[in-house]
Formats: sequence, structure tokens, C-alpha cells
Amino acid sequence: MRVFKFGGASVKDADGIKNVVKVLKETGHQNTFLVVSAMGKMTNAMEEVVKAYFNDKQELAEKLSYTEIYHQNILNDLFSNPNHEVFNKVRLLFEEVKGFLTWNKSPNYGFVYDQVVSYGELLSTTIVSVYLEEIGIANHWLDIRELIKTNNNYRDASVNWKRTQDLIQQAIEPNKLYITQGFLASDENNFTTTLGREGSDYTAAIVAFCLNANSVTIWKDVPGVLNADPRVFKETQLLNNISYREAIELAFYGASVIHPKTLQPLQRKEIPLHVKSFIHPNNNGTTVGKGVGIEPKVPCFIVKKDQVLMKLSSLDFSFIVEDSISDLFKLLHDYRMKVDLIQNSAISFSVCIDNKFNGLSALKEQLSGKFKVVCQEEVALYTIRHFNNKAIESLQRKKEILLEQRSNETIQLVVKQ
Repeated sequence: MRVFKFGGASVKDADGIKNVVKVLKETGHQNTFLVVSAMGKMTNAMEEVVKAYFNDKQELAEKLSYTEIYHQNILNDLFSNPNHEVFNKVRLLFEEVKGFLTWNKSPNYGFVYDQVVSYGELLSTTIVSVYLEEIGIANHWLDIRELIKTNNNYRDASVNWKRTQDLIQQAIEPNKLYITQGFLASDENNFTTTLGREGSDYTAAIVAFCLNANSVTIWKDVPGVLNADPRVFKETQLLNNISYREAIELAFYGASVIHPKTLQPLQRKEIPLHVKSFIHPNNNGTTVGKGVGIEPKVPCFIVKKDQVLMKLSSLDFSFIVEDSISDLFKLLHDYRMKVDLIQNSAISFSVCIDNKFNGLSALKEQLSGKFKVVCQEEVALYTIRHFNNKAIESLQRKKEILLEQRSNETIQLVVKQ
């Protein structure tokens, strides 16, 4: 079996869904497991619903209405019969969301987030599955929450691999087309969990690992893995082949085409990963697999914006050594800070972090008793793999460099945005 993953851009509207059909017809759809994300920017829209629920109840109805209208418009474009069963299926899913928001008593933001945002994927896969049936492609819709089991670390749950593999292998039969949600799972109490933003790629890798799949293909709106994000950099090149090791390095530094968690399970079973264009499905794209380095070997640029550069200095000029650093990392973990760069001297410690869980204020308060804390927010972290002088000069031009760190293969620059 092979695993296909279609992201939000590929199913953002009726034309996108029809193009998914075109891809399936050109590539075949037997022995295929489809993992589908929420439509377009619906994950962002569902996040706005959660924010309104906690911060501004008066806006809640408006935020929910936007998501309903969005899906309703896609339904109207796909299904000519206004009495088609799919309209009722979608209506019932929205009633579930509203019901949860009415009876929920939990103040846990992460828990509420996972229960609500998950409906983006449930809605998209329901619509795509019914449309495939409508045009004559038989498929089996699955609730991935019944198959991927995790702990209850909401918004970034860890997979119970043994339980998950048993459930997936029991549920899947050969020679069929399956469709399910990316990003979602459930804990031991069957509450919905999520695998982290952009976690649909990870879902595809989990399924492939458990099924011993032949391959995973991620269908994107770009030709494959490029050496830089075309939305940020003017000149980009397609990488034809990347080794698992190199791809893991790129993902670690923040390359957005491949989710950081996606590659490990694929590498363990040497399952090749293809990144291809859903606009030109017959083009080769990029293959990630067993091999050496990247081809062609060119500088690869990665940028992570809206980071925080935190500099800590000891108040009494004592050394920041092993015990201090151990305590610092425990606090970074406790406040769920993603660490992207570290640099330390005898009496100072600098770290570039991603404050995606909004724990910065509490962390600063905790640290201020032992350290002088200086934070610079809204900085960007640029990383160049396989850098050369020309690549470095192109980044340094007209930028204020706050911190620089380099090794044989990689240079990182923290700059003002």
C-alpha cells in the first residue's frame, strides 16, 4: 500500500477537490491510503473560534459562522442536489462543535483547542469522501482518532506506537482506497488530541510505518522540496534527491515542506518519501530516501520568523555551568519553549526560542530571580545549510545581525525582523 497526503492548499475549494480526483485518476487509487488536511486556512479559522471562546464570547458566533459558510460554499459548488446527504453530514458536524462549546467546563486551553480545531479535518475528509463516491470512486472513510492513540499532551501529543500499529493493521485491508484525517489522534479516554501544527505529514508517516507501506507522497503546491521558501526568497532550486539524514537536518532547522517528526518513522523502515506537485502530478518532484547528501548540492535557506532571542546573565558574575544549564533546560521544557539555537559563554547564556504556547512572560518571571534577563522579541532566525560566502552575504545585506553561529555545514543568524 502507498500513502498519499493532501494538504489544505490542495483542497481549499471545489476546484482543488476536483484536482485531487484528477491526481487519483492519473496515478491510480487502488491500495492507496489518503490523508487529508483541513481545507485551505480552516485550521487558522478554527483557532480563531477557540480564541473567541476563551476571550470574547460575543465574537464566537461570527467566527463559527465564517467556517460554516466556507464549507457550505464548497458543498454548493460540488453537489447540485441541495438535498444530498452530505449537507446533513456537515450540519451534524457543526452541531457537534457547538454542542461541545456549550457543555464544556474545562478551562484547559489545549484540551479545548484539540476538541474544536479537529473539526477542520473531519469536515474536509467527509466532503472529499462523499464527492469521490459521487463521481464513482469507491472509498472507505476512517476516523483516524480510532486508530492513532497518544498520551494527553494536547496540541503536541506523543504516539503510543504499539497500540497504534495494532489498531491500524487490524483496520486496513488491501486493494482498497481509504481516506482519513491528518493531524488528529485520541488519548486513552478517547478525547481528541493533535500531533502539532502541520502534523498531517506526520500522520502519513505513522500510517506508512504501521502498514509497511511502499511509499509516502506529499502533494504540494510547489514542484517538490526547494532549497528555499519561494514566498521569502526570489531565486529557488528544486532538490531532486535528499538523504533521510539531510532531510532530518533541514526539518530540524525549520524547513517547512517536511514536518520535523515525519522522517524518523520512514527512515526506520526505509520507506521513500516523495514530495510532488498536485498541479503537475507526473513530474518527478523530490525523493527523500536512503543515500548521501542532496542533489544538486546547493545552499539551502531556512527562515523562522517571530522568534524570541533571550539572553541570560548571572547576577553575581558566577559561571553558568552544567547545573545551571540543566535547570534552564528544565524550565524551557516546563514552559513548552521550542529551542532553535543556543550560545553560551562563562557568564551568559543566549537562546533563540519559539513562544508558540505563550509561556514567555511566566518563564521570564521564573528566571528573573536568578538571572538578568534580556528578551528581544520579533526576531528572525535564518539558517543556511551548505553555505558559501555568496549565500552568507545575501542574508547579511541590510540586516542587523544580533547573533551568529556556524559549524562546518551550517550557519545561523538571528536578525531583527
